[in-house]
Amino acid sequence: MKRKEKNMTQEALAEKLYVSVGYISNMERGTTKINLSTLSDIADVLDCDISEFVSEASVYGKTYMFDEINELVGRLDENERRTLSELLKTYLSNK
Repeated sequence: MKRKEKNMTQEALAEKLYVSVGYISNMERGTTKINLSTLSDIADVLDCDISEFVSEASVYGKTYMFDEINELVGRLDENERRTLSELLKTYLSNK
């Protein structure tokens, strides 16, 4: 992630962009949409090209989803995991 590579906190980035820290957090987690103008501003602050975000987004998006699923499954006990596995098998065979 470019912000971390530049050793910049979410707070510092938010301050430079005149947005809230919550907005930066949501943007990084992919829970809020970002327009091209804001993306361009971020690229300027982080001294990089917009295209770098696009290529990273596809990689981080896939990884993030797997990480989230693993974290959720980790909360389940053995019986709940077995049930979830059966539900997924049923879902996939009927979609």
